[in-house]
Amino acid sequence: MHSGLIVAGGRSTRFGDSDDDKSVVDVAGVPMIRRVADRLGPVIDELVINCREEQIESIRDVLAGYGSPLRFAPDETPDVGPVGGMATGLRAVEHEYAFVTACDMPLIDSAFVAYLFDQAVGHDAAVPQLDDRWLQTMHAVYRAQEMADACEMALHTGARRTVAPLSDLDYIIVDEDAVCEHSSLDTFKNVNTREELEQAVERLR
Repeated sequence: MHSGLIVAGGRSTRFGDSDDDKSVVDVAGVPMIRRVADRLGPVIDELVINCREEQIESIRDVLAGYGSPLRFAPDETPDVGPVGGMATGLRAVEHEYAFVTACDMPLIDSAFVAYLFDQAVGHDAAVPQLDDRWLQTMHAVYRAQEMADACEMALHTGARRTVAPLSDLDYIIVDEDAVCEHSSLDTFKNVNTREELEQAVERLR
């Protein structure tokens, strides 16, 4: 059985007004985090949302009726970045492996997520890599408790980049050729700006 973790606690400073919660913004008629959750639904058995306390009510509303068990893992110390969000969220999952993603990837390919789960078996993680350079750490499968330990160690040493915890893990790389064989690069598209939101809406029409 598999878990999904959506990290949604960022401040969305590149997206627009600082009061906007990007996680619930409308994407072609569906709130962004709902699109992500629905795409994960076929390949996970539970969903954990990491966010700030003040986000819980609005996110819970847009995820009403979700088909898998759903719970929240709010940040105890907000604004320490995605490594902190991953550590908090992964501590809350129930299954050995979890797919981790951000709330702003509405084009996630569930079939590719299933492939990552298969690749991760026997390892601590399966992490896509694009152009032989860019590790897609926020679109990867992790052995939950091992990755949580690694994230906490990274934070303890002051390392906040999402690649930092990988140095403590036995992980395999899923290269771009494998990505293109099993999916497309659209699965990694995220929405950081209003322009990228418009592009995502066009792809979903």
